[in-house]
Amino acid sequence: MSVSFLLSIRLFYLLHFFLLGVDIEKGNVKWCGKKATAVGDQQDYAQFVKTFQTLTGIDLAKYKEAQMKRRITSLYEKRGFSSFRAYTKGLQAEKSLLIECVDRMTINVSEFFRNPTQWEIFQQDILPAYASKQNSPVSVWSAACSTGEEPYTLAMILSDLYPLSKLKVLATDLDNTVLEHARHGIYTEKAIREVDKSYRDLFLEQKGILFHVKSELKRSVQFQKHNLLHDPYPKQMDCIVCRNVLIYFTEEAKEKVYRSFHESLKQGGVLFVGSTEQMFHPERFGFRSIRPFFYEKI
Repeated sequence: MSVSFLLSIRLFYLLHFFLLGVDIEKGNVKWCGKKATAVGDQQDYAQFVKTFQTLTGIDLAKYKEAQMKRRITSLYEKRGFSSFRAYTKGLQAEKSLLIECVDRMTINVSEFFRNPTQWEIFQQDILPAYASKQNSPVSVWSAACSTGEEPYTLAMILSDLYPLSKLKVLATDLDNTVLEHARHGIYTEKAIREVDKSYRDLFLEQKGILFHVKSELKRSVQFQKHNLLHDPYPKQMDCIVCRNVLIYFTEEAKEKVYRSFHESLKQGGVLFVGSTEQMFHPERFGFRSIRPFFYEKI
């Protein structure tokens, strides 16, 4: 077998391994191409997170990375970008892209009386038992309220116990766009499908195919911008409702929020969480479970 033939064979395999992303070093074969690409992608994502926080104040590092990456990748590919690096430059250059990205990262699907069985427990058992011990209307905070369905639901329920004029539900979110939507209080039929007819007649007005929250109910809800991972928490709350947002947080961020909720509540106050957000060791954060998804400050 000729030397030139052996050299040709060696060159063929070297080229083949190179195209596959393989490195030949000291007689050993090791994969490097895909690893290098993965490292590069991770560095680009880290830079995206840093830039996004600078531009918006939202720290995506506190959210589950895999979920955030899927959302962002889907969005930047839809807009014609090929990488986190390219998309980062796009966000810096075009405000409309940044606004869209913030909306995509923060908005959650919501509706009135979402998971109605849990709301029934809150309305019939948890709230009346707590309110009976108070001399004034309970103070309620809808944290990460998204487009407003949840705080308006709370106001409807509280109206069974107190005059609307004495109610003030605090409703917060970190996204100004969803807060503006919430203040307008205009919803589709799908969003209000779990609303009882008596509440519909009292608090909603149908105009064409849309439903408008009446002004008297709007006045009982106070919307404010608030970042659960950054801003100070309100104090002396009787009840905090925070549902279907903690599932996006890292364990470290989640624990920080639980401890902050504990500080925010009055002694004996109640925390109401979403159906996928049960606390498995509530005593670690100063709570005890009183019903599934409901925790009392101890």
